[in-house]
Amino acid sequence: MSEAAEAWFAAQGWTPFAFQREVWQALREGHSGLLHATTGSGKTYAVWLGALQRAAQRAGSPTAAPAAGVQVLWLTPMRALASDTTRALERALPALAPRWRVGQRTGDTPSAERARQERSWPQALVTTPESLTLMLTRERCRDELAGVHTVIVDEWHELIGSKRGVQVQLALARLRQWCPGLVTWGLSATLGNLEQALRALLPADAVILSTSASMSSAVAAPAARLVQGRIDKALLIDTLLPDNPGRFSWGGHLGAQMLAPVVREIESSGTTLVFTNVRSQAEIWYQLLLQERPDWAGQVALHHGSLDKSVRDWVERALKAGELKAVVATSSLDLGVDFLPVERVLQIGSAKGIARLLQRAGRSGHAPGRTSRVTLVPTHTLELVEAVAARRAALAGQVESRHTPEAPLDVLVQHLVSIALGGGFDADALYAEVRSTAAYRELSREAFDWALAFCAHGGSSLGAYPEYHRIAVEGGLWRVSNRDIARRHRLQVGTIVGDANLPVKWLSGGTIGTIEEGFIARLNPGDHFVFAGRVLEFVRVREMAAWVRRATRAKGLVPSWGGSRMPFSTEMAEAVREVLDGAAQGDLFDPELQAARPMLEAQQRLSKLPRRGRLLVECWRSREGHHVFLYPYAGRNVHIGLAQLFAWRLTRDHPNTCSLAFNDHGLEIVGATPLVLDALHDGRLFSDRELLPDVMASLNAGNLAQKRFREIARVSGLVFGGYPGAPKSLRQIQASSGLFYEVFRSYDAGNRLLGQAEAEVLAQELELSRLRATLRRLSRASLDVVELASPSPFALPLMVERLREQLSTEKLKDRLARLVAESEAAIERSAPR
Repeated sequence: MSEAAEAWFAAQGWTPFAFQREVWQALREGHSGLLHATTGSGKTYAVWLGALQRAAQRAGSPTAAPAAGVQVLWLTPMRALASDTTRALERALPALAPRWRVGQRTGDTPSAERARQERSWPQALVTTPESLTLMLTRERCRDELAGVHTVIVDEWHELIGSKRGVQVQLALARLRQWCPGLVTWGLSATLGNLEQALRALLPADAVILSTSASMSSAVAAPAARLVQGRIDKALLIDTLLPDNPGRFSWGGHLGAQMLAPVVREIESSGTTLVFTNVRSQAEIWYQLLLQERPDWAGQVALHHGSLDKSVRDWVERALKAGELKAVVATSSLDLGVDFLPVERVLQIGSAKGIARLLQRAGRSGHAPGRTSRVTLVPTHTLELVEAVAARRAALAGQVESRHTPEAPLDVLVQHLVSIALGGGFDADALYAEVRSTAAYRELSREAFDWALAFCAHGGSSLGAYPEYHRIAVEGGLWRVSNRDIARRHRLQVGTIVGDANLPVKWLSGGTIGTIEEGFIARLNPGDHFVFAGRVLEFVRVREMAAWVRRATRAKGLVPSWGGSRMPFSTEMAEAVREVLDGAAQGDLFDPELQAARPMLEAQQRLSKLPRRGRLLVECWRSREGHHVFLYPYAGRNVHIGLAQLFAWRLTRDHPNTCSLAFNDHGLEIVGATPLVLDALHDGRLFSDRELLPDVMASLNAGNLAQKRFREIARVSGLVFGGYPGAPKSLRQIQASSGLFYEVFRSYDAGNRLLGQAEAEVLAQELELSRLRATLRRLSRASLDVVELASPSPFALPLMVERLREQLSTEKLKDRLARLVAESEAAIERSAPR
């Protein structure tokens, strides 16, 4: 079989890489592992041909009749990848396993096809975490899956850091009970913590051999392998430089200027993918391209997750056939779909993270030996600095690490009901099984028993409601006997829960519009915010609406909110600090830094450049009030928490009314009266003592916890989303989860799902660990305090973040023109004579 695999590769005109042969050998010898290799380098055929060799070895011959039932499970994080993966797997079957069939089972699989599969299962099944969990709820699931000997988890880096990854870990733990010697392989292209990622796929007692270790029979049990596919694949990261970046810039400032260069790049290239970070930006650029080149109608397409599946399928087919000039896309095309015709990738704006940039680069030259090229398109001048940082970090391999969530009880509750449906379970045995996963390795028996009791009778506050009595002991095993409960559970298996919008309503009557709940959740009653061109006072959230009145003051809390803006990762923020520190010492040799030189020199004229080991603080007084700009370089999410925390600490003993703004580079606090900065100078502002109570006091943590609880309620099955054809409205779901939240707080204060909601808010919404680490770094830094005569190039983007929510486009344009003119004049005055 190994010789047949070599021959099949030769027939395709390929030669196997060393890492592919290493994976084939590992699978033949029964080793699990993680394959980390560049996008487009051949990971799929490394594990697939190894799985076929393993199957032939178990059968005794490649030509033997395949055993009945599924033998290989291939898990993919996206339904859109299933068809592409299936075609890739089928390509090798005529030569290597002619009697095998590959099937798909996802949310898009028609019921007729599902029924055919259940009469005669394919030997290989491509599926998603949700569909695999649904299979585990079938009464005969053990018989149907007992023949699985190999599981392959594709794009493991996309799953490991989420509850979907936990769902995969629990499913694998179940399969290991039924399938002795089960081999598991993960595939990844962009991960920083490889050994931890591998351990998350394996049982707790697994042994890991490094890539350089020999596969020795001295190891008693098959050891797991960490294989890194190092191949000579060229990576080119460059930047489309603006003709006139200017000395001052702000979010979107260069967008219009970059349209013509983008059109020229697409025109001179083969098929091009134009990536944006958010869907609204994709829609805008798609329209801009067609307005600039109407003759491209039909040759330029749009692809994002909100589009109908039939549209997305058409775009993907046309891309594969090389029929499109360009596709404007979001992360919907980030992952492993193979588009060989794609020659170029353009990234509009900063990629914000190293892994994301590498993933998108790999969409071009998606084959061994071809160059992967991504060209960054800055939308403001600071993104020229970010481009240099991203390139240096990517080429140095400084990729983000991703970690598994720790013991999420909502996923455990869902799993208990799923396993009770799939034949039942013994509590002691299942506890040991769950503890074998990385996510639940530290799970106490007390917590497990609480989850079990919650499934059995809804905890101490829902015992009177039969619909929350989901499992019971029958014949010595915990099972689900109620058919309605079984149906409801199967209809909402999974951990993907979307965010919600709230209507904004006047207390006096009438609706203004809708706003993201994540923004409203950060407000306290009495806070002011700007919406629809008005300054509003937030009164309360009631009946799933944000109730407001017109503000009596022109000033107030004005957070900058921007939908799903992507923040810097820790690695990206660190890389930007390194670039700026070098620029301050004269390192301006990169083309991007040469283009940004006028801005960087203007910053040094009016203020200073941020340096490593120092914190730049700029102070300025205007008609608006008293401004303080700080540049911690920790990323937008951390800066949101820092801005709220700093404002609260500065005004705790010296009451003031503050407006806030933040971006990935820094934060702004504007006081109506002069801000007393004693806590800044003596270091108390950066103390991490009493951090948790201070954070809880500075933010509306209760509202944030309630928002997070809504997701937990959906995953744990407390809230039902409705039946097919009659779904519950988002308002109904919000109201139901809100009711549970209040009931548990009043009558079941020890409910562990409440504690989970608060823990997730601190860990994920507020990124408390990153916030604490940033405070400790700032506490060791020296202060560079500068009194500004006018806004600096770094301060102006922060002001724009805030002013955009206060002023119309025309008024903002006039205001910016005045500010820029003042700053330009200040630069001229500072020039040496």
